[in-house]
This record gives sequence, C-alpha cells and structure tokens, in this order.
Amino acid sequence: MQTLHQLFDKESCTFTYLLIDASSKEAVMIDPVDKHLSEYLALIKQQGLTLKYVLETHAHADHITSAGDLCKQTGAQAATPVHCHITPAEIQLVDGQTLKFGANQEILAIHTPGHTAGSMTFYWKQQLFTGDTLLINGCGRTDFQSGDARALYHSITHKLYCYPDDTVVYPGHDYQGKTSSTIGYEKAHNPRLAGKSVAEFEAMMGALKLPKPKMIEVAVPANLKLGLTDIQAA
Repeated sequence: MQTLHQLFDKESCTFTYLLIDASSKEAVMIDPVDKHLSEYLALIKQQGLTLKYVLETHAHADHITSAGDLCKQTGAQAATPVHCHITPAEIQLVDGQTLKFGANQEILAIHTPGHTAGSMTFYWKQQLFTGDTLLINGCGRTDFQSGDARALYHSITHKLYCYPDDTVVYPGHDYQGKTSSTIGYEKAHNPRLAGKSVAEFEAMMGALKLPKPKMIEVAVPANLKLGLTDIQAA
C-alpha cells in the first residue's frame, strides 16, 4: 500500500498530504482544501482507511480548509498549532508535541514561526511537511498574520536545516510544477536563503511588496473555524 499521497489544488497551488500506516490503515491528513472534500472522502473509502487526525500547518490565507468537515464525516480529530488560535480544534499543538497513529507511527510538531506567528512544520519518517515556512527555492511571505522575517530565517536555518541533508521537504505550495526537495538542496540552492545573512534576508523580504492574497479576508476567518460555517470563532 502506498503510504504517502500528495494531492494538489490547482487554483491555490496547495499541496495536501495523506499519511498512511499500512498495517493498521490509520491515516492522517495535512492541509486539506474545501473544494476537494469529496475526493478526500472517496480516497479514504477506496483505501479502507480510518482517518485519525487532520492537521493544519497554519491558518491559511489563500484557500479555505475542509478540516472541520473531514472531522465531522470521519470521526477524526483536528490538530492545529496553538499559536494560530484555531479554537475549534480538539488538539492545540505545542512545539515538540508528538501525535501517534497506526502501529508505531509518530508525527513531530515543530513550531516554525515567521510566515505566521503560529506556523508549524510536521516531521514523519525522514520527511518534513513545511507548510508555507520552507518552499522549494523559496519561503513563505512575512508581511501579514504576525509574520516576521527574522523569525522565519531562524525557523529555517536553526530548526529545519538541522535535519540531515537527505531529509525530504514536502512544501505547502509550489507554483513551478515541483513536488518535493531536500534539506541539502535548499541549504545550497534556495535563492532567498543560501549565503544570506539574517539582515540580508530581512531586507529582501521587506522589499517584496507582494499583492495581498485575494482570498485573505474570507479564508482566514473561515480557517480559524476549521472551515465550518455553523460555529463562531472565539
């Protein structure tokens, strides 16, 4: 059985990941998109899986999550970064917390602030699911949702770059048709970080002047409620 499915939303260029323990058929999903709920449910049914957790790397600004609906329809629990204040989630993840599923599977939550103050990366089986923290040949922007360029630089260079060079990087987005990278590749080639001091990185990020995500006013409030319309955010 395939133990990792990488799914893609073309509109927002978002990756969603389904992690599977083959022996027990328990599974975990990371960063699901609302428009693909039926596809996720069909895949889970087809594979005969029990979805245990739905994880969010942060409160997204470019799409609405289907985490709440997935949990409602499968009985899974939502697990989100505590500093993102996604209050409906049953599990509020802190730095260093682990989630266990299947026979002996373990996911480590790593607080990697910078893109947003609460952003997390998830580590599983020599693979890092980096959300918008570290992208392939790039990184997340730092100009909204308590973003902080210095914090992002530290998260990447002092936390993620501490993993072995052959650790696989699975990002939350890619806009160039790439699907994965490695820590070693990003250390050597990432144009936003390779050979750059923190001061140079801060100056570069401050000069980007990117347009505001078109869905931010709708997506963030919705994602603070796990994408559910029948509850109020705290």
